[in-house]
Amino acid sequence: MATNLRWTWHPPTQDLFAAVDPQVWSRVGGDPLRLLEEVPAERLRGLAQDDDFLARTRAVHDDLRHYLSVPRWYQQRQAEGAGLPSSVAYFSMEFGVSEALPNYSGGLGVLAGDHLKSASDLGVPLIGVGLFYRSGYFRQALSAEGWQQEHYPVQDPKGLPLEVLTEPSGAPLLVRVAMPAGRELRARIWKAQVGRVPLLLLDTDLPDNDDDLRGTTDRLYGGDADHRIRQEILAGIGGVRALRAYCELTGHPEPEVFHTNEGHAGFLGLERVRELHGGPGLHFDEAVAAVRAGTVFTTHTPVRAGIDRFPVDLVRHYFGDGSSGALLPGVPTERVLALGAEDKPGMFNMAHMGLRLAQRANGVSALHGGVLRTMFRGLWPGFGVEEVPIGSVTNGVHGPTWSARELGKLLGESEMDSGAGLRGMEPVSDPLLWELRSSLRQRLVDEVRRRLRQAWLQRGASDLELGWCDSVFDPDVLTIGFARRVPTYKRLTLMLRDTERLRRLLLDPERPVQLVVAGKSHPADEGGKAMIQQITRFADDPEVRHRIVFLPDYDMSLARYLVSGCDVWLNTPVRPLEACGTSGMKAALNGALNLSVRDGWWDELFDGENGWAIPNADGVTDQNRRDDLEAAALYELIATGVAPTFYERSADGVPGKWMSMVRHTLATLGPRVQASRMVREYVDRYYGPAARSAQAMTEHDHRGAKELAEYGARLGSAWGSVRIGSTRMSVPDGATPLLGGRITVRAQVDLAGLAPSDVDVEVVVGRVDDADVLHEFSTESMRPGPDGDYEATVTLPHAGPAGYTVRVLPKHPLLSGPAELGRIVLA
Repeated sequence: MATNLRWTWHPPTQDLFAAVDPQVWSRVGGDPLRLLEEVPAERLRGLAQDDDFLARTRAVHDDLRHYLSVPRWYQQRQAEGAGLPSSVAYFSMEFGVSEALPNYSGGLGVLAGDHLKSASDLGVPLIGVGLFYRSGYFRQALSAEGWQQEHYPVQDPKGLPLEVLTEPSGAPLLVRVAMPAGRELRARIWKAQVGRVPLLLLDTDLPDNDDDLRGTTDRLYGGDADHRIRQEILAGIGGVRALRAYCELTGHPEPEVFHTNEGHAGFLGLERVRELHGGPGLHFDEAVAAVRAGTVFTTHTPVRAGIDRFPVDLVRHYFGDGSSGALLPGVPTERVLALGAEDKPGMFNMAHMGLRLAQRANGVSALHGGVLRTMFRGLWPGFGVEEVPIGSVTNGVHGPTWSARELGKLLGESEMDSGAGLRGMEPVSDPLLWELRSSLRQRLVDEVRRRLRQAWLQRGASDLELGWCDSVFDPDVLTIGFARRVPTYKRLTLMLRDTERLRRLLLDPERPVQLVVAGKSHPADEGGKAMIQQITRFADDPEVRHRIVFLPDYDMSLARYLVSGCDVWLNTPVRPLEACGTSGMKAALNGALNLSVRDGWWDELFDGENGWAIPNADGVTDQNRRDDLEAAALYELIATGVAPTFYERSADGVPGKWMSMVRHTLATLGPRVQASRMVREYVDRYYGPAARSAQAMTEHDHRGAKELAEYGARLGSAWGSVRIGSTRMSVPDGATPLLGGRITVRAQVDLAGLAPSDVDVEVVVGRVDDADVLHEFSTESMRPGPDGDYEATVTLPHAGPAGYTVRVLPKHPLLSGPAELGRIVLA
């Protein structure tokens, strides 16, 4: 029970461990393994004779066994014949399952951890794959001047909820990856058990490795490009090898679908190409076709600057010449480099490789999907932005992890899974719900005071001068939270654009506001550190320090206090640079109202009653002016909307309109922000289709992969000669074309030897702008006739200026869509 991380989201198991020794449990931060290490032996001997405790232990253990073995949602879907995979591999550079396993830096890792937990709850047969970092991500403190300081405590995996995978002989099971100059990188495999989901983590801290290679997994997101590419080679190539070893060792079904969470582990596709080249003997294009079919690629990046890119010479250095001693024997390095090619010569783009090696790709909110289609449209030249084959699955958060226990009966994951919202919530009166929310705010205030004192002691203050920390914050004051990573685009300091106006909000005698801020800046981001120092200096002012605090060392533990105790969750990114932003979802699960720029998930789920949307200064190109305008809008919203609603009380002291918004948030956002909803969408829209595509490629000795590769080669040799000759439009009776009217389009097409069944010839009709570009268009396949004639009759979809064109697209039953190969011929 201590080593299966299901305890992190299962209150009865937590209560059982707390009962072993409440004081030790509190001291070790609720970590079962540390509890069992530190609790006195005589206490354990006493509990071994306690029949009530033993009965309670058996009940919790039986519940775990039941949880691990009983069919769940996924098994029901399989029984319905949904064609789902028997196993899915999920690769991520970080996993935030619990602070007891600090292997994450922020939102990406916590999202991955929530993905695993919800997959476990739903019975999805997932296997997580990543790296184990000896120092994890950094711990954050502040200097006396408020400057971020990083330190990297070394983790002992033997004290964490991990077990090492071993050979039948008892020796550690090792993964080996070839390095340049004939060297070899070795990694052992640690396994964490996340409910029903195994999580494999590779660790290079072995004495058999050379010193530089031994440090490959020393820390998360540290080091130079050379260090980073070694990590990503190990995560992708070594990760697939670890996965194969685990399945062989345990009999676990081999994954049919590989899900890459961000581009860091993208090299996994190349290892699978090598396997298909060396095993079934497929040539490169056949292997790529098979690999693509079963791969899902999710990117969280909204800007090109956030994409991992490496110098081509560095990639060539690690991949060698494809000979027997190279990283991937038999895989041509030039073909590898082509997969990561971008506009800038000499750079290898991990996102481009991820998209080219995955038949299915997605962003993490509806808005983000649109941003990605624009950002990567160059990979599909000639296609409309809306046709770029990148979809979206809006992220979610794991309800049992992030909902306050006091709200658990109302906000349990099972309730959300039903889609019925908060069943049974109506009997809960507004005064009772308000009392519950107020108790959560009080708990946050207590934690703020404790952490603030600790932070000042670390900054060099004396305990004797910190008495003021005991009166920081007021449990009856409107509390706004802002906590996240601190890159520039998230605008941590937007709230400081007009410090006097902020000061007036904080100190308002009738409707005061208090603000709790937390977040880490990347160690190499001097701009982010300067933002932290700026807000820390403001919060150090004795006049306002009881109303605004910056709490260092933001982690999952602090996050749970914040998202449950804050009344309002603030988010101020530069739109549309927030891919999703899940912290506001966690706050909404606890009845907090969001106050955010309409970016990421908030853009699609804001409805006017679940919080407030900060107006955007769209079209303003001067970033300083934009910040000023949006900050002024934020101050105005707080002063005229948020604070009055919070402080407008009925006779019983309850803010009626506020509670109406809280109820609406819990009932409507609750089901939609759950990771269980997200995982079900991945299963139905990505994993299932990917499994069916992979099966079509691999069955009958990979006949589908060979057929599609042969089609691609035939298409490639002829495509440059495909031509659309004359096109003409006719209207019945020569009338003027109007909305809803019918027009007939004819075209002469030279297929350069391709068969009509190899292509789809389409007419495209839509609005035409001043640059003669079509927008909001619809398409219709044209019928082939003799001598290359094609014809179609279509209905005009719009009023006003309209235009048409004709295009030729690839067509094959094993393609996921007409844009997949990125080929198009336009008239």
